[in-house]
Amino acid sequence: MPAHPPSRYQIVLRQPGGRRWLLPTVLALAWAATIAAAWGLATWRAAPELATVKQRLQTATRQLDQQRAQVRELSQRETTLAVSERISRAANSEIQTSLAERDEEIAGLRADVAFYERLVGATGQRKGLSVHLAEFAVEPGGTWQYQIMLTQTLNRGAISQGQMRFSVEGVRAGKLATVGWDELRQTQRASGQDYSFRYFQQLDGNVMLPADFTPQRVKVQLRGEDVAVEQAFDWKLATSAGGK
Repeated sequence: MPAHPPSRYQIVLRQPGGRRWLLPTVLALAWAATIAAAWGLATWRAAPELATVKQRLQTATRQLDQQRAQVRELSQRETTLAVSERISRAANSEIQTSLAERDEEIAGLRADVAFYERLVGATGQRKGLSVHLAEFAVEPGGTWQYQIMLTQTLNRGAISQGQMRFSVEGVRAGKLATVGWDELRQTQRASGQDYSFRYFQQLDGNVMLPADFTPQRVKVQLRGEDVAVEQAFDWKLATSAGGK
């Protein structure tokens, strides 16, 4: 029996391959939908709580701003109070100093009045311009401080004005000697010390005596417009109260 010639057509059975992508795509879409649904559900559930948290945050922020403003205000008040306290202390200290000065001034005036009352008491003899006393005190540097009290009780309304000078008599190198005003002041043509008072005045100053000189007497000269007074006193070591 003759063999049949091979046919040009063959039937081959194949698996359907055109739809292989369908299953993974469906699974991916399902996963994405699940995630979206879970996110939406979580957001929906958290939305009320998130709004509450935001509101609390805003409230806390406002309270913090208010507290900061209060802190700044309190700091300014504290600074103002500190400055005011320093000013008050300085003013109080100044007032206390002024009161002490006034008390001292009043005490000095009372002493002056008492001195003048003793000077021109009912039994006291009224005098014109005169030297009431002349006293000296040695100082550490070798100079001598003098205090000379001038008075006038004859005319209570008059003002005595002029210049005062004095010289010192004593012993120098075993001989009598006089140290004049220029040598005492260690200045050529030294001007006298001015005085101007109504009742009394104390003149103070410093002079230098020679090292080999022993003072014994002081001679005071007063020169005014219409008056000239010269008085001598024994050398006296003491310090007397001041006057005006």
